[in-house]
Amino acid sequence: MVNTVVVEKPQLLSAEDRLSQSGLSAQVGLLIGKLSPTLDRGFIFDFIPTPQNDAGEAACSVSKDDKKKPPSKSKSQPSDSISLVIDKDWIAEHARQVSRMLLGGIKVVGIYVWATDSAFKNSTIELCQTVNAAAKAVPILEIDSDERLLVHIGYSPRRYTCRNCTITSNITSSCLRPCDLKTGLVLKTLRTFKCTYNFSLRLPIRLVGASNTQTFSDILRQGISVHANELRGAKAVVDGNFVVNDEPCSTDGLHEVELLLPLLNDTSAEACSQKDVVGLLILSGSVCSFAFLTPKEPISQAFSEIKGDIIMSLQSRLDVICDEVDEDLAPTASGGEEASNEKPVSKLILHSLRKTCGLSFPRRVFVPWLADTYICDYLQPSETLEVLKEHCVELMSMEALSDSSSILDVDVEAPSVISKSFWDVVVPFSSGGSSSSSASKGIETSKEKTEDPVKTANFNIMAAVFFLLLSILVGFVLIAKKL
Repeated sequence: MVNTVVVEKPQLLSAEDRLSQSGLSAQVGLLIGKLSPTLDRGFIFDFIPTPQNDAGEAACSVSKDDKKKPPSKSKSQPSDSISLVIDKDWIAEHARQVSRMLLGGIKVVGIYVWATDSAFKNSTIELCQTVNAAAKAVPILEIDSDERLLVHIGYSPRRYTCRNCTITSNITSSCLRPCDLKTGLVLKTLRTFKCTYNFSLRLPIRLVGASNTQTFSDILRQGISVHANELRGAKAVVDGNFVVNDEPCSTDGLHEVELLLPLLNDTSAEACSQKDVVGLLILSGSVCSFAFLTPKEPISQAFSEIKGDIIMSLQSRLDVICDEVDEDLAPTASGGEEASNEKPVSKLILHSLRKTCGLSFPRRVFVPWLADTYICDYLQPSETLEVLKEHCVELMSMEALSDSSSILDVDVEAPSVISKSFWDVVVPFSSGGSSSSSASKGIETSKEKTEDPVKTANFNIMAAVFFLLLSILVGFVLIAKKL
Protein backbone atom coordinates (compact mmCIF):
# COMPACT_ATOMS: atom_id res chain seq x y z
CA MET A 1 0.00 0.00 0.00
CA VAL A 2 1.42 3.36 -1.06
CA ASN A 3 1.58 5.70 1.95
CA THR A 4 4.15 8.23 0.73
CA VAL A 5 4.68 9.75 -2.71
CA VAL A 6 7.96 11.41 -3.71
CA VAL A 7 7.69 13.96 -6.55
CA GLU A 8 10.64 14.98 -8.70
CA LYS A 9 11.08 18.58 -7.55
CA PRO A 10 12.30 20.19 -10.82
CA GLN A 11 9.40 18.66 -12.75
CA LEU A 12 6.87 19.79 -10.14
CA LEU A 13 8.14 23.37 -10.32
CA SER A 14 8.12 23.23 -14.13
CA ALA A 15 4.52 21.97 -14.15
CA GLU A 16 3.50 24.68 -11.68
CA ASP A 17 4.99 27.43 -13.86
CA ARG A 18 3.38 26.02 -16.99
CA LEU A 19 -0.06 25.78 -15.37
CA SER A 20 0.05 29.20 -13.72
CA GLN A 21 1.00 30.86 -17.02
CA SER A 22 -1.53 28.95 -19.11
CA GLY A 23 -4.55 30.95 -17.91
CA LEU A 24 -6.62 27.75 -17.81
CA SER A 25 -9.29 27.27 -15.18
CA ALA A 26 -8.87 23.48 -15.28
CA GLN A 27 -6.57 20.86 -16.75
CA VAL A 28 -6.13 17.10 -16.44
CA GLY A 29 -3.02 15.14 -17.35
CA LEU A 30 -1.07 11.96 -16.66
CA LEU A 31 1.32 11.18 -13.84
CA ILE A 32 4.45 9.35 -15.01
CA GLY A 33 6.44 7.48 -12.38
CA LYS A 34 6.39 4.17 -10.58
CA LEU A 35 4.67 2.42 -7.69
CA SER A 36 6.95 0.31 -5.52
CA PRO A 37 5.02 -2.33 -3.55
CA THR A 38 8.19 -3.43 -1.75
CA LEU A 39 8.84 0.08 -0.39
CA ASP A 40 5.19 1.14 0.08
CA ARG A 41 6.10 4.26 -1.85
CA GLY A 42 5.13 5.94 -5.06
CA PHE A 43 7.32 8.12 -7.26
CA ILE A 44 6.20 10.83 -9.69
CA PHE A 45 8.74 11.78 -12.35
CA ASP A 46 6.70 14.06 -14.60
CA PHE A 47 3.31 15.69 -15.26
CA ILE A 48 2.13 15.19 -18.86
CA PRO A 49 -0.88 17.31 -19.96
CA THR A 50 -3.48 15.52 -22.07
CA PRO A 51 -3.65 17.21 -25.50
CA GLN A 52 -6.85 18.40 -27.15
CA ASN A 53 -8.98 15.76 -28.83
CA ASP A 54 -9.55 15.43 -32.57
CA ALA A 55 -12.28 18.07 -32.40
CA GLY A 56 -9.93 20.59 -30.80
CA GLU A 57 -11.62 20.40 -27.39
CA ALA A 58 -9.81 20.24 -24.05
CA ALA A 59 -9.97 17.01 -22.06
CA CYS A 60 -11.16 18.90 -18.97
CA SER A 61 -13.22 22.04 -18.48
CA VAL A 62 -15.22 23.78 -15.77
CA SER A 63 -19.00 23.57 -15.78
CA LYS A 64 -20.97 26.31 -17.53
CA ASP A 65 -21.59 28.18 -14.29
CA ASP A 66 -17.85 28.77 -13.86
CA LYS A 67 -16.34 29.54 -17.25
CA LYS A 68 -13.95 32.20 -16.08
CA LYS A 69 -10.95 31.64 -13.89
CA PRO A 70 -11.68 33.06 -10.41
CA PRO A 71 -9.24 35.72 -9.27
CA SER A 72 -6.86 34.66 -6.53
CA LYS A 73 -7.91 37.46 -4.15
CA SER A 74 -11.67 37.47 -4.33
CA LYS A 75 -14.54 36.01 -2.44
CA SER A 76 -15.15 32.40 -3.27
CA GLN A 77 -18.11 31.58 -5.47
CA PRO A 78 -20.88 29.20 -4.32
CA SER A 79 -19.27 25.77 -4.29
CA ASP A 80 -22.45 23.98 -5.37
CA SER A 81 -22.27 25.53 -8.86
CA ILE A 82 -18.66 24.54 -9.63
CA SER A 83 -17.66 21.15 -11.07
CA LEU A 84 -15.44 19.62 -13.72
CA VAL A 85 -16.42 18.12 -17.07
CA ILE A 86 -13.88 15.44 -18.05
CA ASP A 87 -13.49 13.46 -21.27
CA LYS A 88 -12.60 10.13 -19.64
CA ASP A 89 -12.31 8.16 -22.89
CA TRP A 90 -9.86 10.62 -24.39
CA ILE A 91 -7.67 10.62 -21.27
CA ALA A 92 -7.70 6.80 -21.28
CA GLU A 93 -6.61 6.82 -24.94
CA HIS A 94 -3.82 9.26 -24.11
CA ALA A 95 -2.70 6.98 -21.29
CA ARG A 96 -2.70 3.97 -23.63
CA GLN A 97 -0.52 5.69 -26.21
CA VAL A 98 1.88 7.16 -23.65
CA SER A 99 2.32 3.76 -21.98
CA ARG A 100 3.75 2.41 -25.27
CA MET A 101 6.54 4.97 -25.04
CA LEU A 102 7.57 4.12 -21.47
CA LEU A 103 10.20 1.54 -20.51
CA GLY A 104 10.49 -0.93 -17.68
CA GLY A 105 10.02 0.57 -14.23
CA ILE A 106 8.35 3.75 -15.51
CA LYS A 107 4.58 3.71 -15.91
CA VAL A 108 1.44 5.81 -16.01
CA VAL A 109 0.60 5.77 -12.31
CA GLY A 110 -2.40 8.11 -12.20
CA ILE A 111 -3.65 11.56 -13.15
CA TYR A 112 -3.30 15.11 -11.91
CA VAL A 113 -5.91 17.87 -11.97
CA TRP A 114 -5.43 21.65 -11.94
CA ALA A 115 -8.58 23.19 -10.44
CA THR A 116 -9.99 25.09 -7.49
CA ASP A 117 -10.73 23.29 -4.23
CA SER A 118 -14.48 23.60 -4.73
CA ALA A 119 -14.35 22.19 -8.28
CA PHE A 120 -12.19 19.31 -7.08
CA LYS A 121 -14.47 18.43 -4.17
CA ASN A 122 -17.60 18.50 -6.33
CA SER A 123 -15.98 16.25 -8.95
CA THR A 124 -14.60 13.48 -6.75
CA ILE A 125 -16.60 10.67 -8.35
CA GLU A 126 -15.85 11.96 -11.85
CA LEU A 127 -12.13 12.02 -11.08
CA CYS A 128 -12.21 8.51 -9.59
CA GLN A 129 -13.89 7.27 -12.76
CA THR A 130 -11.18 8.97 -14.83
CA VAL A 131 -8.42 7.32 -12.79
CA ASN A 132 -10.20 4.00 -13.20
CA ALA A 133 -10.49 4.44 -16.99
CA ALA A 134 -6.80 5.30 -17.33
CA ALA A 135 -5.83 2.31 -15.16
CA LYS A 136 -7.83 -0.11 -17.29
CA ALA A 137 -6.23 1.29 -20.44
CA VAL A 138 -2.73 0.87 -18.95
CA PRO A 139 -2.38 -2.23 -16.75
CA ILE A 140 0.85 -2.24 -14.74
CA LEU A 141 2.56 -5.56 -15.42
CA GLU A 142 4.23 -7.61 -12.69
CA ILE A 143 2.69 -5.45 -9.97
CA ASP A 144 -0.36 -6.93 -8.31
CA SER A 145 -1.72 -3.57 -7.24
CA ASP A 146 -5.11 -1.93 -7.40
CA GLU A 147 -3.74 1.50 -6.50
CA ARG A 148 -3.27 4.62 -8.60
CA LEU A 149 -2.49 8.22 -7.68
CA LEU A 150 -4.59 11.38 -7.94
CA VAL A 151 -2.75 14.69 -7.43
CA HIS A 152 -4.70 17.92 -7.04
CA ILE A 153 -2.84 21.13 -7.82
CA GLY A 154 -4.99 23.92 -6.45
CA TYR A 155 -4.52 27.54 -7.47
CA SER A 156 -7.04 29.21 -5.21
CA PRO A 157 -5.37 28.83 -2.77
CA ARG A 158 -2.11 27.34 -4.18
CA ARG A 159 -1.44 23.95 -2.64
CA TYR A 160 -0.80 20.29 -3.51
CA THR A 161 -2.61 17.24 -2.24
CA CYS A 162 -2.12 13.60 -3.17
CA ARG A 163 -4.59 10.77 -2.79
CA ASN A 164 -4.31 7.05 -3.27
CA CYS A 165 -7.19 5.85 -5.44
CA THR A 166 -8.30 2.22 -5.19
CA ILE A 167 -9.32 0.75 -8.52
CA THR A 168 -12.68 -0.99 -8.16
CA SER A 169 -15.87 -1.51 -10.11
CA ASN A 170 -17.92 0.14 -7.35
CA ILE A 171 -16.57 3.69 -7.31
CA THR A 172 -17.39 5.83 -4.28
CA SER A 173 -15.75 8.71 -2.46
CA SER A 174 -14.26 6.19 -0.01
CA CYS A 175 -11.97 4.96 -2.81
CA LEU A 176 -9.75 7.98 -2.18
CA ARG A 177 -7.28 7.87 0.70
CA PRO A 178 -4.87 10.71 1.52
CA CYS A 179 -1.13 10.04 1.43
CA ASP A 180 1.95 12.11 2.18
CA LEU A 181 3.47 14.14 -0.65
CA LYS A 182 7.18 14.95 -0.58
CA THR A 183 9.65 16.41 -3.05
CA GLY A 184 13.06 15.02 -3.90
CA LEU A 185 15.59 14.18 -6.61
CA VAL A 186 14.99 10.57 -7.60
CA LEU A 187 15.73 10.43 -11.33
CA LYS A 188 19.48 10.95 -10.94
CA THR A 189 19.70 8.02 -8.51
CA LEU A 190 17.93 5.45 -10.70
CA ARG A 191 19.79 2.26 -11.56
CA THR A 192 19.72 1.34 -15.28
CA PHE A 193 19.42 -2.23 -16.57
CA LYS A 194 19.62 -3.27 -20.22
CA CYS A 195 18.78 -6.58 -21.87
CA THR A 196 18.91 -7.75 -25.49
CA TYR A 197 16.49 -10.64 -25.79
CA ASN A 198 16.58 -12.94 -28.80
CA PHE A 199 13.56 -15.14 -29.37
CA SER A 200 12.00 -17.55 -31.83
CA LEU A 201 8.41 -18.59 -31.26
CA ARG A 202 6.54 -21.26 -33.22
CA LEU A 203 2.81 -20.83 -32.91
CA PRO A 204 0.44 -23.52 -34.23
CA ILE A 205 -2.31 -22.58 -36.67
CA ARG A 206 -5.33 -24.66 -35.77
CA LEU A 207 -8.30 -25.55 -37.92
CA VAL A 208 -11.41 -24.08 -36.30
CA GLY A 209 -15.04 -23.83 -37.23
CA ALA A 210 -16.46 -21.17 -39.50
CA SER A 211 -17.98 -19.38 -36.51
CA ASN A 212 -14.66 -19.25 -34.62
CA THR A 213 -12.06 -17.90 -37.02
CA GLN A 214 -8.55 -16.88 -35.93
CA THR A 215 -6.82 -14.03 -37.70
CA PHE A 216 -3.11 -13.38 -38.02
CA SER A 217 -3.18 -10.91 -35.12
CA ASP A 218 -5.33 -13.21 -32.93
CA ILE A 219 -2.77 -16.02 -33.09
CA LEU A 220 0.09 -13.60 -32.46
CA ARG A 221 -1.60 -12.01 -29.45
CA GLN A 222 -2.35 -15.41 -27.95
CA GLY A 223 1.20 -16.61 -28.59
CA ILE A 224 2.72 -13.51 -26.96
CA SER A 225 0.50 -14.07 -23.92
CA VAL A 226 1.66 -17.70 -23.64
CA HIS A 227 5.30 -16.66 -23.99
CA ALA A 228 4.82 -14.10 -21.21
CA ASN A 229 4.02 -16.94 -18.80
CA GLU A 230 7.12 -18.84 -19.94
CA LEU A 231 9.29 -15.73 -19.57
CA ARG A 232 8.28 -15.30 -15.92
CA GLY A 233 10.23 -18.46 -15.07
CA ALA A 234 13.46 -17.22 -16.67
CA LYS A 235 16.56 -16.77 -14.51
CA ALA A 236 18.78 -13.71 -14.87
CA VAL A 237 22.50 -13.06 -15.11
CA VAL A 238 23.64 -9.48 -14.34
CA ASP A 239 27.01 -8.27 -15.59
CA GLY A 240 28.05 -11.89 -16.12
CA ASN A 241 27.17 -12.99 -12.57
CA PHE A 242 24.27 -15.22 -11.59
CA VAL A 243 22.15 -13.42 -9.00
CA VAL A 244 21.62 -15.43 -5.80
CA ASN A 245 20.79 -12.87 -3.11
CA ASP A 246 17.85 -10.58 -3.73
CA GLU A 247 19.44 -7.34 -2.56
CA PRO A 248 19.32 -3.75 -3.84
CA CYS A 249 21.81 -2.84 -6.56
CA SER A 250 24.55 -0.74 -4.95
CA THR A 251 26.54 0.25 -8.04
CA ASP A 252 25.85 2.97 -10.60
CA GLY A 253 26.24 2.75 -14.36
CA LEU A 254 24.62 0.50 -16.95
CA HIS A 255 24.02 -3.12 -15.93
CA GLU A 256 23.76 -5.79 -18.63
CA VAL A 257 21.10 -8.46 -18.04
CA GLU A 258 20.86 -11.84 -19.75
CA LEU A 259 17.74 -13.99 -19.38
CA LEU A 260 18.03 -17.77 -19.23
CA LEU A 261 14.83 -19.58 -20.13
CA PRO A 262 14.10 -22.99 -18.60
CA LEU A 263 14.17 -26.02 -20.89
CA LEU A 264 10.74 -26.33 -22.45
CA ASN A 265 9.13 -28.64 -24.94
CA ASP A 266 9.32 -27.26 -28.47
CA THR A 267 6.03 -25.66 -29.43
CA SER A 268 6.09 -27.25 -32.87
CA ALA A 269 6.78 -30.69 -31.41
CA GLU A 270 3.92 -30.25 -28.97
CA ALA A 271 1.68 -29.20 -31.84
CA CYS A 272 2.42 -32.41 -33.76
CA SER A 273 -0.05 -34.32 -31.61
CA GLN A 274 -2.86 -31.91 -32.43
CA LYS A 275 -5.04 -33.22 -35.23
CA ASP A 276 -6.49 -29.79 -35.89
CA VAL A 277 -3.10 -28.13 -36.55
CA VAL A 278 -2.72 -27.14 -40.20
CA GLY A 279 0.32 -24.84 -40.13
CA LEU A 280 2.84 -22.87 -38.12
CA LEU A 281 3.37 -19.16 -37.56
CA ILE A 282 7.00 -18.33 -36.77
CA LEU A 283 7.80 -15.15 -34.85
CA SER A 284 11.48 -14.39 -34.34
CA GLY A 285 13.68 -11.41 -33.72
CA SER A 286 15.43 -9.39 -31.03
CA VAL A 287 14.09 -6.94 -28.43
CA CYS A 288 16.27 -4.35 -26.69
CA SER A 289 14.84 -3.60 -23.26
CA PHE A 290 15.62 -1.10 -20.49
CA ALA A 291 14.48 -0.99 -16.88
CA PHE A 292 14.99 1.63 -14.17
CA LEU A 293 15.09 0.97 -10.41
CA THR A 294 15.37 3.15 -7.32
CA PRO A 295 18.43 2.42 -5.13
CA LYS A 296 16.41 0.67 -2.38
CA GLU A 297 14.42 -1.68 -4.61
CA PRO A 298 15.59 -5.33 -4.76
CA ILE A 299 17.33 -6.43 -7.92
CA SER A 300 14.61 -9.01 -8.59
CA GLN A 301 12.32 -6.09 -9.35
CA ALA A 302 14.61 -5.16 -12.24
CA PHE A 303 14.18 -8.64 -13.71
CA SER A 304 10.40 -8.39 -13.44
CA GLU A 305 10.47 -4.98 -15.12
CA ILE A 306 12.72 -6.26 -17.93
CA LYS A 307 10.42 -9.21 -18.60
CA GLY A 308 7.35 -6.98 -18.53
CA ASP A 309 8.98 -4.50 -20.89
CA ILE A 310 9.82 -7.24 -23.41
CA ILE A 311 6.23 -8.48 -23.51
CA MET A 312 4.82 -4.94 -23.59
CA SER A 313 7.13 -4.15 -26.50
CA LEU A 314 5.85 -7.09 -28.55
CA GLN A 315 2.24 -6.26 -27.72
CA SER A 316 2.75 -2.57 -28.51
CA ARG A 317 4.24 -3.35 -31.92
CA LEU A 318 1.27 -5.55 -32.74
CA ASP A 319 -1.10 -2.81 -31.52
CA VAL A 320 0.62 -0.26 -33.76
CA ILE A 321 0.06 -2.51 -36.78
CA CYS A 322 -3.57 -3.19 -35.88
CA ASP A 323 -4.30 0.49 -35.19
CA GLU A 324 -2.86 1.47 -38.55
CA VAL A 325 -4.93 -1.20 -40.31
CA ASP A 326 -8.10 -0.04 -38.56
CA GLU A 327 -7.43 3.52 -39.71
CA ASP A 328 -6.85 2.36 -43.29
CA LEU A 329 -10.07 0.32 -43.28
CA ALA A 330 -12.15 3.18 -41.89
CA PRO A 331 -14.70 4.45 -44.45
CA THR A 332 -13.71 7.65 -46.21
CA ALA A 333 -15.63 10.09 -48.32
CA SER A 334 -13.49 9.44 -51.39
CA GLY A 335 -13.88 5.68 -51.10
CA GLY A 336 -11.12 3.13 -51.24
CA GLU A 337 -12.06 0.31 -53.52
CA GLU A 338 -8.46 -0.51 -54.41
CA ALA A 339 -7.43 -0.74 -50.78
CA SER A 340 -10.40 -2.92 -49.85
CA ASN A 341 -9.74 -5.51 -52.55
CA GLU A 342 -6.76 -6.98 -50.69
CA LYS A 343 -7.12 -7.80 -47.01
CA PRO A 344 -4.23 -6.68 -44.72
CA VAL A 345 -1.96 -9.42 -43.42
CA SER A 346 -3.01 -8.88 -39.80
CA LYS A 347 -6.65 -9.53 -40.78
CA LEU A 348 -6.00 -12.74 -42.74
CA ILE A 349 -7.70 -15.96 -41.67
CA LEU A 350 -4.66 -18.22 -41.61
CA HIS A 351 -6.27 -21.66 -41.55
CA SER A 352 -7.92 -20.92 -44.92
CA LEU A 353 -4.74 -19.47 -46.45
CA ARG A 354 -2.94 -21.41 -49.18
CA LYS A 355 0.26 -19.37 -49.50
CA THR A 356 3.20 -18.12 -47.49
CA CYS A 357 2.89 -14.60 -46.12
CA GLY A 358 5.07 -12.40 -43.94
CA LEU A 359 4.85 -9.33 -41.74
CA SER A 360 7.55 -7.09 -40.25
CA PHE A 361 7.04 -5.52 -36.85
CA PRO A 362 7.85 -1.82 -36.32
CA ARG A 363 11.33 -1.13 -34.98
CA ARG A 364 11.87 0.29 -31.51
CA VAL A 365 13.71 3.61 -31.23
CA PHE A 366 14.90 5.16 -27.95
CA VAL A 367 14.85 8.88 -27.13
CA PRO A 368 16.59 10.61 -24.17
CA TRP A 369 14.03 11.78 -21.62
CA LEU A 370 14.66 13.11 -18.10
CA ALA A 371 18.10 12.83 -16.47
CA ASP A 372 19.68 9.60 -17.83
CA THR A 373 16.41 7.84 -18.65
CA TYR A 374 14.87 7.03 -22.03
CA ILE A 375 11.49 6.68 -23.62
CA CYS A 376 10.77 4.84 -26.87
CA ASP A 377 8.56 4.83 -29.92
CA TYR A 378 7.79 2.39 -32.74
CA LEU A 379 8.37 3.25 -36.38
CA GLN A 380 7.05 1.42 -39.40
CA PRO A 381 9.56 0.72 -42.22
CA SER A 382 8.12 3.61 -44.22
CA GLU A 383 8.28 6.12 -41.33
CA THR A 384 11.14 8.49 -40.54
CA LEU A 385 12.44 10.07 -37.35
CA GLU A 386 10.18 13.06 -37.98
CA VAL A 387 7.22 10.92 -36.92
CA LEU A 388 9.05 10.10 -33.70
CA LYS A 389 9.68 13.79 -33.00
CA GLU A 390 6.01 14.61 -33.55
CA HIS A 391 4.92 11.90 -31.12
CA CYS A 392 7.30 13.18 -28.44
CA VAL A 393 5.92 16.72 -28.72
CA GLU A 394 2.25 15.74 -28.95
CA LEU A 395 2.04 12.84 -26.48
CA MET A 396 4.87 13.54 -24.01
CA SER A 397 4.76 17.35 -24.11
CA MET A 398 8.50 17.48 -24.88
CA GLU A 399 10.39 20.17 -26.69
CA ALA A 400 11.10 19.45 -30.33
CA LEU A 401 14.22 17.34 -30.76
CA SER A 402 16.84 19.32 -32.66
CA ASP A 403 19.67 16.77 -32.46
CA SER A 404 18.88 13.37 -33.97
CA SER A 405 22.26 11.97 -32.97
CA SER A 406 20.99 11.36 -29.41
CA ILE A 407 18.30 8.98 -30.69
CA LEU A 408 19.19 5.31 -30.23
CA ASP A 409 18.14 2.97 -33.03
CA VAL A 410 19.47 -0.29 -31.61
CA ASP A 411 17.13 -2.83 -33.17
CA VAL A 412 19.24 -5.33 -35.09
CA GLU A 413 18.17 -7.56 -37.93
CA ALA A 414 17.09 -11.03 -37.01
CA PRO A 415 18.77 -14.04 -38.67
CA SER A 416 17.13 -15.49 -41.76
CA VAL A 417 14.26 -17.83 -41.04
CA ILE A 418 12.66 -20.55 -43.14
CA SER A 419 8.93 -20.68 -43.35
CA LYS A 420 7.58 -24.18 -43.89
CA SER A 421 4.25 -25.90 -43.78
CA PHE A 422 3.48 -27.77 -40.62
CA TRP A 423 4.27 -31.19 -42.09
CA ASP A 424 7.58 -29.94 -43.46
CA VAL A 425 8.56 -29.27 -39.85
CA VAL A 426 7.35 -32.64 -38.57
CA VAL A 427 8.83 -34.72 -41.43
CA PRO A 428 11.77 -32.97 -43.16
CA PHE A 429 12.04 -33.24 -46.94
CA SER A 430 8.51 -34.60 -47.25
CA SER A 431 7.57 -31.68 -49.47
CA GLY A 432 9.21 -28.61 -50.92
CA GLY A 433 9.35 -25.73 -48.44
CA SER A 434 9.67 -22.09 -49.31
CA SER A 435 12.29 -19.94 -47.66
CA SER A 436 12.47 -16.25 -47.01
CA SER A 437 14.35 -13.82 -44.83
CA SER A 438 12.81 -11.32 -42.45
CA ALA A 439 13.89 -8.17 -40.70
CA SER A 440 13.81 -7.57 -36.98
CA LYS A 441 10.71 -9.06 -35.42
CA GLY A 442 9.85 -10.71 -38.71
CA ILE A 443 6.88 -13.05 -38.82
CA GLU A 444 6.50 -15.85 -41.28
CA THR A 445 3.58 -18.19 -41.79
CA SER A 446 2.89 -21.03 -44.16
CA LYS A 447 0.33 -23.83 -44.41
CA GLU A 448 -0.67 -26.59 -46.73
CA LYS A 449 -3.62 -28.92 -47.08
CA THR A 450 -3.19 -31.71 -44.57
CA GLU A 451 -4.48 -34.80 -46.36
CA ASP A 452 -1.58 -35.37 -48.81
CA PRO A 453 1.18 -34.56 -46.28
CA VAL A 454 -0.37 -37.03 -43.80
CA LYS A 455 -0.24 -39.83 -46.32
CA THR A 456 3.31 -38.91 -47.36
CA ALA A 457 4.45 -38.75 -43.73
CA ASN A 458 3.03 -42.18 -42.90
CA PHE A 459 4.64 -43.68 -46.03
CA ASN A 460 8.05 -42.16 -45.19
CA ILE A 461 7.93 -43.46 -41.63
CA MET A 462 6.97 -46.96 -42.73
CA ALA A 463 9.69 -46.93 -45.41
CA ALA A 464 12.31 -45.84 -42.87
CA VAL A 465 11.33 -48.61 -40.45
CA PHE A 466 11.37 -51.18 -43.25
CA PHE A 467 14.88 -50.23 -44.41
CA LEU A 468 16.12 -50.21 -40.83
CA LEU A 469 14.87 -53.75 -40.21
CA LEU A 470 16.23 -54.87 -43.58
CA SER A 471 19.69 -53.48 -42.83
CA ILE A 472 19.74 -55.21 -39.44
CA LEU A 473 18.74 -58.52 -41.04
CA VAL A 474 21.40 -58.20 -43.75
CA GLY A 475 23.99 -57.42 -41.09
CA PHE A 476 23.15 -60.56 -39.13
CA VAL A 477 23.36 -62.65 -42.32
CA LEU A 478 26.80 -61.29 -43.21
CA ILE A 479 28.12 -61.85 -39.69
CA ALA A 480 26.73 -65.41 -39.70
CA LYS A 481 28.54 -66.21 -43.01
CA LYS A 482 31.87 -64.95 -41.65
CA LEU A 483 31.53 -67.15 -38.60
